[in-house]
Amino acid sequence: MKRKIIKIDEEKCNGCSACATACHEGAIEMVNGKAKLAKEDFCDGFGDCLPVCPTGAISFEEREAAAYDERAVNEAKMKKQLKTHPCGCPGTSAKTIERKPVSSCPPSTQSVSSRLRQWPCQIKLVPTNAPYFDNAHLLIAADCTAYAYGNFHNDFIGNKITLIGCPKLDAVDYSEKLTAIISGNDIKSVTVVRMEVPCCGGIEHAVKKALMDSGKFIPWQVITISTDGRIIE
Repeated sequence: MKRKIIKIDEEKCNGCSACATACHEGAIEMVNGKAKLAKEDFCDGFGDCLPVCPTGAISFEEREAAAYDERAVNEAKMKKQLKTHPCGCPGTSAKTIERKPVSSCPPSTQSVSSRLRQWPCQIKLVPTNAPYFDNAHLLIAADCTAYAYGNFHNDFIGNKITLIGCPKLDAVDYSEKLTAIISGNDIKSVTVVRMEVPCCGGIEHAVKKALMDSGKFIPWQVITISTDGRIIE
């Protein structure tokens, strides 16, 4: 039968597997580091995988394809729930992390507690829609900042939803993903924390572009950290 179905451009695919995670039907699989539409009859044609692809490798096409088999999809889901996959990647599953109040002990005796409130936190892996984005204050940080600035968790993460990345190492444009997050959720503010090095300007540029493309007027600020761990005014 002729129907709408997804198409994956292997040349554009960077192997991040975000689409495979977003495909609730299990139609997409990772093969030799590339996303593949492994089961045509599992693809419902709704395209939940499209907005999570950071490189724009996924699109729709209308062609002859096997009909969507909802029964087979449900059976596969049931089998997956009944067994553990040691080689899978449960680390990409979105979840909210509840934190207990920080202890009031003196700093000298108080253990350091993580302030991270959600998972995943990598820009490439985080979904574009999740419950923790409702009324969220976003912290978008270059990943080196957490290592350079010693009190990063207490001073920056706080009650924010944290997204991290490195525009140089990831070699992708984050702006489309960030635009989808800002456009599709009720974001209250955005804080960008970057390093002073020039390549880190990519993450600041991506946020600026995302804010403009979203069409929303949201308070935002940029904080720059020096390589020796200071906040540069």
